[in-house]
Amino acid sequence: MAGNLFVVAAPSGAGKTTLVRMLLEKEKDVHLSISFTTRAARPGEQDGRDYHFIDIPAFRAMIEQQEFLEWAEVHGNFYGTSKKWISDQLNADADVLLEIDWQGAQQVCSLFPDAIGVFFLPPSMEELTRRLTGRGTDSIDVITRRLAAAQAEMRHVEEFDYVIINDQLAQALEDLRAIVRASRLSLGAQRARHAALFARMI
Repeated sequence: MAGNLFVVAAPSGAGKTTLVRMLLEKEKDVHLSISFTTRAARPGEQDGRDYHFIDIPAFRAMIEQQEFLEWAEVHGNFYGTSKKWISDQLNADADVLLEIDWQGAQQVCSLFPDAIGVFFLPPSMEELTRRLTGRGTDSIDVITRRLAAAQAEMRHVEEFDYVIINDQLAQALEDLRAIVRASRLSLGAQRARHAALFARMI
């Protein structure tokens, strides 16, 4: 496999979705894995673009047929990543980015030891609280639960290769792009992409 697999995780409110969207606009060779989910689509989301929206029986059938590279239950909803799509992309020399939670990251990294883990942190709990409150879409009870979940998720930061503190969005984006570009230049990646060249010269 010549492509790199990036596993990106973060607590809710750390800016993961925004940073991933901005990265994809700048780095056209990075392909986002579109997850399957049982949660309802939010305003503006489209099936097949943001997620593959399916019901719980269909999701459970995919589990039984071992179609997921990883899957997890998060906040009462199920999320899963297509195993075949990931393999096809990596074999075609494409870089793939998975935007998942720490549970999914553990599953993926156990199957793909060379996966590159990136974790986003907020600059402080106060800033995280401000961001979650500023959305204006959740009740106080929901925000309280999300903050508690965020603290639990952040305890898994040491399981990742890179950590980006998202204080200034522009700098966080440049940090993420730097990880992507450097990973493409690793010995393993270059040897896989340019096998014939290595065979002739080394």
